[in-house]
Amino acid sequence: MIENYEAIIGLEVHAQLLTATKAFCRCSTSYSLSPNAHTCPVCLGLPGALPVLNRNVVDYAIKMGLATHCSIREYSVFSRKNYFYADLPKGYQISQYEDPICHHGYIDIEVGEEGATKRIGITRIHMEEDSGKSIHDVDIDTLVDLNRSGVPLIEIVSGPDMRTAREAYQYLNQIRQIVMYLGICDGNLEEGSLRCDANISVRKKGATEFGTKIEIKNLNSFRNVEKAIEYEIKRQVEAIEQGEILTQETRMWDAGTHQTKSMRSKEFAHDYRYFPEPDLAGVNVTDAMIENIGNTMPELPLARKKRFVNEYGLPWYDAGILTESQHLGTYFEECCQSLTQQTKDRYKLVSNWIMTEVLRYLSDKGVGIEQFPVTSSYIAELVELFAAELISSKIAKDIFPEVIAGESPKSVVERKGLLQISDESIILAVVEKILAEQTDNVTKYHEGKKNLFGHFVSSTLKELGGKANPRIVTKLLQERLQEVK
Repeated sequence: MIENYEAIIGLEVHAQLLTATKAFCRCSTSYSLSPNAHTCPVCLGLPGALPVLNRNVVDYAIKMGLATHCSIREYSVFSRKNYFYADLPKGYQISQYEDPICHHGYIDIEVGEEGATKRIGITRIHMEEDSGKSIHDVDIDTLVDLNRSGVPLIEIVSGPDMRTAREAYQYLNQIRQIVMYLGICDGNLEEGSLRCDANISVRKKGATEFGTKIEIKNLNSFRNVEKAIEYEIKRQVEAIEQGEILTQETRMWDAGTHQTKSMRSKEFAHDYRYFPEPDLAGVNVTDAMIENIGNTMPELPLARKKRFVNEYGLPWYDAGILTESQHLGTYFEECCQSLTQQTKDRYKLVSNWIMTEVLRYLSDKGVGIEQFPVTSSYIAELVELFAAELISSKIAKDIFPEVIAGESPKSVVERKGLLQISDESIILAVVEKILAEQTDNVTKYHEGKKNLFGHFVSSTLKELGGKANPRIVTKLLQERLQEVK
């Protein structure tokens, strides 16, 4: 049944901007435990208080527009979006309506096989202010905290170009990575600094007209976005198959019951009673502004991921992990630049070490790579000791705590006498001793119990204090076992 339909999905993403002050006043945007501490007559909507546009809001919107290949409008204006906001005292939101500052762009998202992409249109990006926060208390009724009122947002509206919940997930993840790489938003869905609403309709495959659009709100995690869209597609198909006529509405995702629930009939633009904001002048964007902002643009995540594959020879998966965070990708490149022998084999060893030991440490400590205490040169040194077979992977892991504490890998190895034994004559003598002591196991090995080979390896390594080169141990054991048949 569901296979006879296709979904039409668009996302509206609100990103809270990392400006020091609010969109139209000088109140701080920093988090405060004290309700209503960061307020003034402007964001409280008091009579006679006039808004003044924060220039950084414009710059950040342009930056996002450039990152998403949008056209930047030379002149745009603000509007008042009027309807009852319990937590926006002036009763309207300052936003942009007919002429958003950025329009008609796109981003590419990853789909299917490694490196395959799909282009998703960006209809518009506009600037607006956030509302406050309602706190519902059973005993006291409802309280309002206006610290967030007036905090600057950009709203990024996609085209109806996604067809599956997975594509929507990938799109949202790409938007999140972009705003974080640009440094304009911290990308935290759980805390609400990045918020997502989904517009979903279904139609029979082969049809050209869209079905009835349903909006889903309250999507505060990537997991919830994917699950809510999957559920809603199934719900709409079942309703149509049962002869139900869908009506345009707004629904919310209930993460507890894993269902969407109706909130209200969908508002239309005329319900908001938009009209030009009389207290703010229009926004003029010059070519010089666009050029200056363009000169500050970083390499974006998907482009960086492709470069890591091409330049460092990394698998697509590794490159994805390392570019998920801009700082982690930078740390990887710094480690590679610190290598004395810059080869793709060693780049892969750096990648392996970061993706295992470094990320494990960060996860255990609950910190980001910015707080990781080991310099990139020490990671390169550790990798090179292992690559040159001067230490084993076990020894590298064993000394890592001391490297984290601040001692160089070479210093730890020299102080503890941990240099790997690669002299074949020394290792061969021990191999022959082990096989001579374990003649019964040698016989069983030749009778078919090949898993005893691992026992011979571990016995040899133990005899040499774990410092023997495992590759040479393996080679010599294979040769001697062939000879003693």
